Amino acid sequence: MTRANLDKQPHEVAAMFDDVAAKYDRTNDVISLGQARAWRRAVADAVAAGPGDLVLDLGAGTGTSSLPFAAAGAKVVPCDFSVGMLTEGKRRHPELPLTAGDATRLPFADEVFDAVTISFALRNVHDTDAALRELHRVTKPGGRVVICEFSTPTWTPLRTVYTEYLMRALPPVASRVSSNPDAYVYLAESIRSWPDQPALAARLQQAAWTRVAWRNLTGGIVALHRGFKA
Repeated sequence: MTRANLDKQPHEVAAMFDDVAAKYDRTNDVISLGQARAWRRAVADAVAAGPGDLVLDLGAGTGTSSLPFAAAGAKVVPCDFSVGMLTEGKRRHPELPLTAGDATRLPFADEVFDAVTISFALRNVHDTDAALRELHRVTKPGGRVVICEFSTPTWTPLRTVYTEYLMRALPPVASRVSSNPDAYVYLAESIRSWPDQPALAARLQQAAWTRVAWRNLTGGIVALHRGFKA
């Protein structure tokens, strides 16, 4: 199931993120119960960027997710479709080359990035498969993709508790810390409708990524998928 099933058009999703930009990072820390920072560290480790690498951080929002790559000595290009997010990011991190772009039609040439990554944003792309193909197009041969996304808990009791949290507890929490609580109702629905780990791996393979594998974080609440361009 993709975002089209949730009855929001791309411009509506962009506007939603524009509205929550100012408090987005703080809200994520609260509703993830502090896990968001650990997940970002796991992404940085999986991407393993170093000096001389050129990294595309797609769905970068305010650029917070791009900072570990820059700290590792890589050149990182944060890219997002929300102008509000990019504006807030430029205010906080003027040193980053934040770039506006649609994940299904990236504004980059073929085979330019050593690594491409997207965290907690692939769900919000209206055509997931087109985005996976675009990420493949702009990656150098031998380059890698790392996707960090909410997924399906592997332990049934945890899955039940997690679903209850998403649909009942998350909206009230978001109403206290977010500038647009309704956005988090939509995000909860998008998480619940997202493909599980094997299904996303299959879609990566269909987009021509090879050696696809995944690793569960926090019991499968989040999963890291990785693939390579042959």
